[in-house]
Amino acid sequence: MRTSTLNIKRCKDFNVPTSIRHPPSAMPYRNFHYRWEYELQSSPEQLWSFVADTNRFNRDAGVPPLQPAEGKRQRLRNARRRLRLSFLGVPVEWEEQPFEWIKPSRFGVVRKYNKGPIAELKVLAELSPLGAGGTKLIYQIWATPKSLLGFLLIPLQVGYVSQRKIASAFEGYDKMALAEIPVPSEHSSPELSSSARGRLEALKEKLLVEGAVPRVVEKLIDFIERADDISLARIRPYALADRWSEPRRAVLAACLLATRQGLLDMRWDLLCPLCRGPQGSETSLGDISSKVHCETCRIDFTVNFDRFVEITFKPNASVRRAEVRDYCMGSPQRTPHVVVQQLLAPHTSRSLVLPLEEGSYRLRTLELPGEQLVTVRAEGAETATARISDLVSGEELKLAPRTTLQLENASDSEQLFILERLQWSDQAATAAEVTALQVFRDLFSSEALRPGEQISVGTLTVLFTDLRHSTQLYREIGDATAFGRVLNHFDVLKKAIAEADGALVKTIGDAVMGVFRDSASALNAVLTAQQLLAAPPEGTAPLTLKAGMNSGPCIAVTLNDRLDYFGSTVNMAARLEGLSTGNDVIISRSVYDDPDVRELINSPDTSLQAVPFEIVLKGFDEERFELWRVGKKATATKISAVD
Repeated sequence: MRTSTLNIKRCKDFNVPTSIRHPPSAMPYRNFHYRWEYELQSSPEQLWSFVADTNRFNRDAGVPPLQPAEGKRQRLRNARRRLRLSFLGVPVEWEEQPFEWIKPSRFGVVRKYNKGPIAELKVLAELSPLGAGGTKLIYQIWATPKSLLGFLLIPLQVGYVSQRKIASAFEGYDKMALAEIPVPSEHSSPELSSSARGRLEALKEKLLVEGAVPRVVEKLIDFIERADDISLARIRPYALADRWSEPRRAVLAACLLATRQGLLDMRWDLLCPLCRGPQGSETSLGDISSKVHCETCRIDFTVNFDRFVEITFKPNASVRRAEVRDYCMGSPQRTPHVVVQQLLAPHTSRSLVLPLEEGSYRLRTLELPGEQLVTVRAEGAETATARISDLVSGEELKLAPRTTLQLENASDSEQLFILERLQWSDQAATAAEVTALQVFRDLFSSEALRPGEQISVGTLTVLFTDLRHSTQLYREIGDATAFGRVLNHFDVLKKAIAEADGALVKTIGDAVMGVFRDSASALNAVLTAQQLLAAPPEGTAPLTLKAGMNSGPCIAVTLNDRLDYFGSTVNMAARLEGLSTGNDVIISRSVYDDPDVRELINSPDTSLQAVPFEIVLKGFDEERFELWRVGKKATATKISAVD
């Protein structure tokens, strides 16, 4: 890493965006400007999540933690905040304007102080790719003293002390961006006590005995021991898996097992649909309320498991305490789905050169109703204008990945423009996904919603099975033997469902209800189970398994003290099972239309055939449904005549 010569100048116009340009000062003390350059090995995209995490950066730069607000916090327009801290025993208070950024190339913020030795502080970070790879990072600070103390402190604290800490922080972030494991720093875990280290080693052995992937266990233990408190305060298993290049299910399963063994604590974070930040965390599903309020976005929203509830973890206090304090409240990394945020005065405009990934976006402002859809494709426009007055609206903007966008604020008040990706991060292990996994239901069978609560879980594939001629089986081989065979068939089904990332929800007599997030995996699982039951070990009577599948929206509820599902999707799946002969799986239109299901059926390796038929289903207002019998080609051809 190379650091340029430090510049300390009277602040003039340094081609900074208008929103953070230093105005003429009436103060008797001169203004200070500091500019540092760094050449780093990682790319701007790799560095962004570290450099734009200003909560972490402020801590690493030696900024004291924020102090809690006194009394009821007053909400200011456009995400402004009144914040306070204590520096060298001197109380400091300021109003912070919203951060402005263009991901992953620049961000900045302005703070206006009403208490303390500084009048105003401005920060700007710019990241640009180097020709030979890597990043050129320019970091600038403008500071205006309010008093003689400020005039003396700024060059000492910012120009001397902060210069070294900032350089050290960026060097560490560069290593972290390139590494799969945390890089030790002065903020890493203190040396663990001998008892804590012994407990960590004992828990590691228990995880291995429980069947966690050894390689994942090694990385998880190392992470808990070496990572800093900010990283440990909210462990997201899928994000860790991607960082470690490990299977997501393996990391999630290790975290769930670690919770059962007392290594980790599990939490359910409730996410706002707009800012997507946690608006609360609960330790149990039973504590979750379906109605939540986000103070920042000023909205009430209804929780659903498909997006708005994410499972996270933190170390158990008996192993390591992860004490987290706030150093910055408006960090760009707190809303990573927001790619552009810009504050415009009334009747002004701003031209932005945007590097965008292909996909769907939404343009909105924080204070005005409405939104404008934005699609980014290779064939999109390279220049466009978005103009708002008293409402955010307009035809869908179709932009190129590299585009110049003109933002126009035609309203009579200041507006905070927000351009955000509509796609939710797939790094979130949602409650809908986790609760539909067998490993979760095995480890946390008591996890259920509060009585009477109903929460949407989005789209699930629901499977119902039942043994054909089970009554005859009991008569032929006796109750005890037949009961043993039924129990064994539950084991076969449970194993097949679990291997397909599904969950066995309940058994009803000889019948089974299972749920999956993926239809093709569900179909493959039940076909595998049918084959195993039809061809058991020698000396054991074969079993015929009827099966029906449907896919669609479901509601989670608590039934008999366990997490269960209901809705028309579930009801229809139960009806389809009754139409099966046992040599086939009856699937609905929603399952058949899944591209992965079609690919599985048409694959030459499976020898499957889907035979369509129509029928009226009981309880569905005499409506005729188009269904398919899926089975081996010879079998499917024979049974098609039945209908």
